[in-house]
Amino acid sequence: MKNTNEMELLFDSKSVNEGFARVAVAAFMTQLNPTLEEVADVKTAVSEAVTNAIIHGYEKEIDKIRIHCRLEEQVLYIEIEDKGKGIENVEQAMQPLFTTKPELERSGMGFSFMEAFMDEISVESELGRGTLVKMQKEIGKGRELWITQSL
Repeated sequence: MKNTNEMELLFDSKSVNEGFARVAVAAFMTQLNPTLEEVADVKTAVSEAVTNAIIHGYEKEIDKIRIHCRLEEQVLYIEIEDKGKGIENVEQAMQPLFTTKPELERSGMGFSFMEAFMDEISVESELGRGTLVKMQKEIGKGRELWITQSL
């Protein structure tokens, strides 16, 4: 049987909860003994996904954001879901610098950061029904590389 563990969070789509979400996921993944870089990568990806849900999914409306995390062996799986307005064109939204809110001080790099810091990312979205961001990262690769280089 595989070594697994899961947790789920449900919280309001308020910007003050973005920090809570990233720290909660980081705390959950510590059981895999991640490197500081791996923790920082995951925290950044979670922050971007939650911020997207708050700013783009709910557009200042307060509703719920769900985070589901699963550890399976050395892989962290994260799902971040909102029931907001959805993304009209996911492929376009994932392009670097694309934004639907140019009036805000946002760079349009959220999905690019998620892709850069995680091993895999996929986005499912339906207009009027919300968005589900799925990410995964193998934990421990950085440590193994560091140990190999140190020998």
